[in-house]
Amino acid sequence: MLEILIPVIIVAVIGLVLGLGLSLAGKYLSDPPDERLEAIREALPGANCGACGYTGCDDYAAAVKDGIAEPNLCIPGGKDTASALSEVLGVEISATEQVAFVACGGDCYKASTKYAYSGMVSCAAAAALYDGPMDCAFGCIGFGDCAKVCEYGGIEIVDGVARVDIGTCKACGKCVNVCPKKVIKMVPKENNLKVRCLNTDKGGKTMKVCQVGCIGCTKCVKVCKYDAIKVENFLAKIDPEKCTGCGECQLVCPRGCITK
Repeated sequence: MLEILIPVIIVAVIGLVLGLGLSLAGKYLSDPPDERLEAIREALPGANCGACGYTGCDDYAAAVKDGIAEPNLCIPGGKDTASALSEVLGVEISATEQVAFVACGGDCYKASTKYAYSGMVSCAAAAALYDGPMDCAFGCIGFGDCAKVCEYGGIEIVDGVARVDIGTCKACGKCVNVCPKKVIKMVPKENNLKVRCLNTDKGGKTMKVCQVGCIGCTKCVKVCKYDAIKVENFLAKIDPEKCTGCGECQLVCPRGCITK
């Protein structure tokens, strides 16, 4: 009996010693936790929304630590996150608060339709059928795919067009990603003026399909004292960095498509 027990005990002792050795080796030989990475990750809000261009906060934190990504890309975190990252990284970081903006004013009273849609109530599904039911190929379809993905209730459909509640919007960017027409974009939250249109057709064609579509008349360009407006492909575009919000362009726009 003793002859059997002794080998068993020896094997058990060897196993115990090896196990302890491996445990100690894992503890003392492994790389220590990266405190800087942990601090960056802790400063992020944890929304994992992907608005920064990375799949989640962990990936973005690693990219910031390695100097691959700019530290001011966290839109939901805004100024609070920028301030926290400034302390962690020891650099000055400026964050521009952003908000989602629907670049379309063609509601059911101002824009015409080319057919009566009766399929699945989804912008993506409607867009797959002859580019959607609206005569304007650039406008909001209005079936609310954006409102459905918004976790904060920041979007509602008003008269057939999506509208964003600036006070509720967290700028996560999910609505931007889901819109098949790419009508929604992120813009600075400051009170800059914006063009509520994306139509790049010639003015005559735009006027036939929408009462408030930009026709590229350049009146806004001529009146702007700050060189903040350009017309490209028959569509006015406002540079938020140059725009002072004076409102002169809004006053002369014959289509009423420039708004705050």
